Amino acid sequence: MKGEIIRLGKKEIEGFVIPIGKVNLVFARTDKGLVGCGAFDVMALEKFGYAAAKVRPKGESVGDLDDLMNGEIAAANPSAEKLGIKEGMTGKDAIALL
Repeated sequence: MKGEIIRLGKKEIEGFVIPIGKVNLVFARTDKGLVGCGAFDVMALEKFGYAAAKVRPKGESVGDLDDLMNGEIAAANPSAEKLGIKEGMTGKDAIALL
């Protein structure tokens, strides 16, 4: 597992890349929620009131944190939507709202 601090303005966001077989599980989280790759079930996280959104990659898959930040939000749960996260925005813009 590779962890990294992402700085967006004054915010410090924890980013993670976890190899699972031939792919990576990639996500960035704050105290309010997370933005992750397509492997995340954002509606399941809604059951816990946890804001979550998943990214559609620009390329073949979300392999690293750059792919996550540059991808497009494909789905957001109601808790994430209340924070202003919408389908179509970039992962970077979404994580900045958390």
